[in-house]
Amino acid sequence: MAAGKPRGASGVDQYTGRAGGAGRHRHERTSFEGEWFLPLSDPAAIKALLEETRTIAMIGASDRPSRPSYGVMARLQQHGYRVIPVNPQIAGEHIHGEYVFHDLAQIGEPIDLVDIFRRSDVAGEAVDAAIASGAKAVWLQLDVIDEAAAARAEAAGLKVVMDRCPAIEIPRLGVAPIK
Repeated sequence: MAAGKPRGASGVDQYTGRAGGAGRHRHERTSFEGEWFLPLSDPAAIKALLEETRTIAMIGASDRPSRPSYGVMARLQQHGYRVIPVNPQIAGEHIHGEYVFHDLAQIGEPIDLVDIFRRSDVAGEAVDAAIASGAKAVWLQLDVIDEAAAARAEAAGLKVVMDRCPAIEIPRLGVAPIK
């Protein structure tokens, strides 16, 4: 088992509840077409990103309470972040009091972080939109892994967090409420 990933005696990640196993560990350095990139994995770097972030655009936000993005958006707002939902299927509606935009280009204000709730096979489009929007960082949610897209974001100067959830990381890292 790779060092740095907290697991109990059962081999289960204490923060996500997911079982460990063979394969790529999210903290490992990854190669994409010969270029090396490293999504943020250092707790201090992730904490710093969360502390400097104020405005989050959430791609794949849902108005359905049973969806993870619905609860994560509420938790982020409760912590003090402004979360702008993006979902073309429900554009023009409101989620947790915020207007839902069709895409990032419509937002028209600076975005610190783009939180991506999309399947891995389509996450690259969202990352490319984040790059084009001038966002400072992209955050690919739990189980959302697109190494090529992460490499493009890093090459464009964005910070990248992959296969993590900010609603889990905030209390784990002791991030103070945003004012």
